[in-house]
Amino acid sequence: MLSPRVLFPVAAGFAFLGLALFIVSGRSFAFDRSIVLFFRETGDPTSPIGPAWLQEAVRDMTAFGSFVGLGLMTITASLSLWICRHRPLAIGLAVSVLIATLASTVLKILIGRDRPDIVEHAALTFTASFPSGHAFLSAVTLLSIAGFVGLASRREDIARLCVWLAWVMIVLIGLSRIYLGVHWPTDVIGGWCLGIAWSSLSIAILGRSMAIPAVLGLHNARQLIRDKETLIIDG
Repeated sequence: MLSPRVLFPVAAGFAFLGLALFIVSGRSFAFDRSIVLFFRETGDPTSPIGPAWLQEAVRDMTAFGSFVGLGLMTITASLSLWICRHRPLAIGLAVSVLIATLASTVLKILIGRDRPDIVEHAALTFTASFPSGHAFLSAVTLLSIAGFVGLASRREDIARLCVWLAWVMIVLIGLSRIYLGVHWPTDVIGGWCLGIAWSSLSIAILGRSMAIPAVLGLHNARQLIRDKETLIIDG
């Protein structure tokens, strides 16, 4: 039986494929429209619900999922891992995020879903709608950072804390895109699903690459101890 660590990313990957195929076929979800309108004042689709400070706070939150925000996080985390001599993790994180950024752009072009047109956008947009780049790339970046920090620290409690903090930010960034009227909910769900699958694969690949040297190092250490014991006995 597959463990949850394997089953969850696999299910997320298939969920993304299902959503993508459904959207490419030209069909839509009724709840997409309902949820987008839920975040607007009744009878006024141009105004998001809530006071002005909330709208500003949501725009601040969505900025964390921008190219600049996630780029700064990736650079900071990669440099930290490099300085701590976890160079495979540092390189892997940077490469994974860069390839994911390219994949996001390609998928948007291929699928070509229109942005929500039932409300006024409260933020500027420049690309197609599915999948949400903020949702996808925040999941890839933050979950990868959390996973790589866990691998570097080799402590379950630190890894768990990083994953929880990552998910808080991922969910808030995704919801901010719906609140601002620039994404359908299924855009965000699709981005999350693909991000989970992508980051899990990256962590699994790099985790295995780290495990091999660790096993070899343990074997060499044991062999060195045996050699020393032999020398002592012979002496």
